[in-house]
Amino acid sequence: MIKKKKIEVYALGQHICMSAHKARRVVDQIRGRSYEETLMILELMPYRACYPIFKLVYSAAANASHNMGFNEADLIISKAEVNEGTTVKKLKPRARGRGYPLKRSTCHITIVLKNKSLDLDDEYSFI
Repeated sequence: MIKKKKIEVYALGQHICMSAHKARRVVDQIRGRSYEETLMILELMPYRACYPIFKLVYSAAANASHNMGFNEADLIISKAEVNEGTTVKKLKPRARGRGYPLKRSTCHITIVLKNKSLDLDDEYSFI
C-alpha cells in the first residue's frame, strides 16, 4: 500500500480590504522564493499590501513548523494566489442630500509553502 506524505502547508487570508490587483503586484514578486528571502523582500517593499501578505507567510511557516515539524530554512513558496472577494458597497453623504456610492473591494490571499528538503522520491512511502 502506498501512502502519500504531505509536504505542503498553507495559510488563507479572507476579506482583506484591498483590491486584488494591488495584492497581486506584491505576490508576483515572492512566488517561488525561499521563506527567509520572502520575509526580507516583504519588509523592504514600500506597498501597503506587504503587511497582510507578510502576516500570511509568517502564519504559513508557523503552521509548517508546528503541525508538520518542518524546518523554516527549508521552506519555499510553491503557490501564492490572490482572488477577488466581495465588494463592500457604502454611500458617502454629499451636498443637497445626495449620496455617492463607494465600492471597497476585498481579496482572498492564499500562500502555500513547500518543504524543499523532501525530494520527489520521498513523496511516496511504502507501508
